[in-house]
Amino acid sequence: MTGLRDFLTRFRPAASPGRAAPSGVPADRSAELRAELAPPLALLEQAESDARTVREQADDDAASLRREAERQAEAMVVAARAEARRVQARAAEHVLRAAEGEAAVLLAEAEREAVAVRDRARSRTPTLADRVLALVLEDLAEERERQAPEREHPRKGDL
Repeated sequence: MTGLRDFLTRFRPAASPGRAAPSGVPADRSAELRAELAPPLALLEQAESDARTVREQADDDAASLRREAERQAEAMVVAARAEARRVQARAAEHVLRAAEGEAAVLLAEAEREAVAVRDRARSRTPTLADRVLALVLEDLAEERERQAPEREHPRKGDL
């Protein structure tokens, strides 16, 4: 690596000012600089070309990876939805079995209660029927007693 002093010496005049020297060819500094910089610039162009190629390849690889990731993600979503449907079906089946079991228990309990109510009704019906009959007969007797005095006394309009 050249230092600043070496870099600046390139810009010094090749000869002293004044009359041209009788012998020799004047130095072509721009040609010397071109010749000196041509190999590093060629390497730099090659490096830029290589970098461009690497970037393009990286873009292609990234696009390929993105497409593959999207495909995998879609496959995962499809699989997850299928699994969710299976889990939902199993959960619904479990809930249905539990509800059917509970319904069977409730139905058996209701049947036992219905039998108990029927038995109580059978045992109480004669007694209740007798009480109802007694009340109805009593009401009829009271009604007859109320109507009896009206029959004994004729109404004024009946005469």
